[in-house]
Amino acid sequence: MYWQPESECMDREELEQLQLERLESTLSRVYMNVPFYRKKFDEVGFNPDDLRSLDELRKLPFTTKGDLRDNYPYGLFAVPLREIVRVHASSGTTGMSTVVGYSRNDIKTWSNLVARVLAAGGITKDDVIQIAFNYGLFTGAFGLHYGAERVGASVIPISSGNTKRQIKIMQDFKTTALVSTPSYAMLIADTIMESGINPNSLSLKYGLFGAEPWSEAMRKEIEGKLKITATDNYGLSEVMGPGVAGECIERNGLHIAEDHFLVELINPDTLEPVKPGEIGELVITTLTKEAFPVIRYRTRDLTRLIPGPCPCGRSMRRMSRIFGRTDDMLIIRGVNVFPQQIETVLFEIEGVEPHYQIVIDRKGALDETTVNVEVSENIFFDDMRRQNVLMETIRKRLASELGISVEVKLVEKKTLERFEGKAKRVIDNRKF
Repeated sequence: MYWQPESECMDREELEQLQLERLESTLSRVYMNVPFYRKKFDEVGFNPDDLRSLDELRKLPFTTKGDLRDNYPYGLFAVPLREIVRVHASSGTTGMSTVVGYSRNDIKTWSNLVARVLAAGGITKDDVIQIAFNYGLFTGAFGLHYGAERVGASVIPISSGNTKRQIKIMQDFKTTALVSTPSYAMLIADTIMESGINPNSLSLKYGLFGAEPWSEAMRKEIEGKLKITATDNYGLSEVMGPGVAGECIERNGLHIAEDHFLVELINPDTLEPVKPGEIGELVITTLTKEAFPVIRYRTRDLTRLIPGPCPCGRSMRRMSRIFGRTDDMLIIRGVNVFPQQIETVLFEIEGVEPHYQIVIDRKGALDETTVNVEVSENIFFDDMRRQNVLMETIRKRLASELGISVEVKLVEKKTLERFEGKAKRVIDNRKF
């Protein structure tokens, strides 16, 4: 199902011409209205009026989260404050918050782009959508809320937390679609099973999950427990929020809204474009944002572009699900390790619960990594021989995947902390 078929199935040549026109307009506007960008353009001798091709965008410097923080709160707004109808911001847990603004047109565009994602994932006006994201300055809940209303679905803005109440609402209100982080969906699924509720008795059909990386194995686990079709969606507050890209029902890559976002993939170390099919850091330039346009924004998210057409008929390029973030990458004994690699291995091993924690310590000059893994009760209380066999299996599989050896500790079910928002999988005790 399409929401805006004339855009989603646009001819490639027509799309690139539209991108160029919108890029010209965006660069001219930021040059005139945002001193930060005017200074950056002048430093490299770039005149927006001279733009002749999309490739010339590479002449411009990148924008980083640090730039956004340095211009807190309104320094990068391209319209007067009187034209701002919405302000969102990051939590600021790792530094100064990043603040983004929306004009009335931005809100309309945002709603339509999220509606595209929802429609691609199977949602129609007949659905009842339960949004279990936290409402507030976080963009996720509001973006999906307005997109769902745009489609015409019924929206339950329950927010995050109080898992048993979430399930009660699902039962009473006959929720057909759950919107949350994948880790919270897993917590809901586990709670349903522990409560003795038959998931087939629920009206759930779809899950639309985002805000954190998750593996294909985790998708299958959630789908099996909740009896739903789960799709991934992608966005980030600094660019717009959800709606930048999303999977269709084929679930073979996330369709990028290329008529609104120009994307590049770069090597995060050399900053040069990666070869086709290679994993790289996603860089985004907004093409239609009025209030808060960003030029060559380094997302820190790692993905790759998927070649070839999608059976669904959409013509926009697809990207893989996010593998991880450059700033989430762990360097352990000189080896690059991403938590999702560990997750993928664990989900393939029978008897392992879908909850784990990575603890890194430094003993002398060496890093020591322990993966705490929840296991089913029958294994945890079984004889030591069976536990040792499972630990050795996990150790070998992880060593093969990661290229380094890690210790494995089996822990009882429900031992590790559960998360209603983004999961925190890593405890790094090293002092650098």
